[in-house]
Amino acid sequence: MPEPTPIPVEQLQFAMPPVHESAGEERAYRKERLAGALRLFGEFGYEDGVSGHLTARDPEFADCFWVNPFGAPFDGLRPDELILVNGDGQVVEGRHHVNQAAFAVHAQIHRARPDVVAVAHTHSVYGRALSSLGEFIEPITQESCAFYEDHAVHQTYTGVIVDEEEGRRIADTLGRRKALVLRNHGLLTVGDSVEAAAWWFLTMERSCQVQLAAQAAGKPVLIEHGDAVATREQLGSDLVAWINFQPLWKRISRTF
Repeated sequence: MPEPTPIPVEQLQFAMPPVHESAGEERAYRKERLAGALRLFGEFGYEDGVSGHLTARDPEFADCFWVNPFGAPFDGLRPDELILVNGDGQVVEGRHHVNQAAFAVHAQIHRARPDVVAVAHTHSVYGRALSSLGEFIEPITQESCAFYEDHAVHQTYTGVIVDEEEGRRIADTLGRRKALVLRNHGLLTVGDSVEAAAWWFLTMERSCQVQLAAQAAGKPVLIEHGDAVATREQLGSDLVAWINFQPLWKRISRTF
């Protein structure tokens, strides 16, 4: 048998973010991925009553964003069930109310960060547990290094967030970073795509789980600063997050 010949790299398939020809095409894409991310979050147990919301900026109307309807279950959510909300918290498309906490926080982040397409926030178990300690994600694993010096802790808790001022304070704490630990509340992540914001939330929640388990077992060994920075540069971009999300998307898209 002759020795196998390597296939030229340019002939191998490798998914990259698509380029859309119209705002309508991009809108449909974002809504589909948003519904898929919400289904995944429900599957992973991040849903807790009516808490939790993911938003995606509309590609045509910059001060409007798509979001899951108030009280709708994540499981089985369809793109056509998402609602469109303007910057004043008014529903402009859809038949359901918006979660006011989603408006108060997400709208302010979208306004402060034109580069952000999507924001993810739910009341996941390990995120809430770590947030009760008011701690940062420590660089104790390769995955957690993605957040090294690229997330913050919002150290104020004022109850359920329904006012614009608190939303602005959270946006200020986030700054140019990719993620927040909201003390006594949970996690929040952003990205330049729905896939990136969703992946950052998923891997941040797992990093919280690992950190809490490691702390319970002993004293975790921190990755040195230079190595943590280098790892973040390799793994911490929104493009890498988009790529990491693809296996999950392929699986959940089969449920549409």
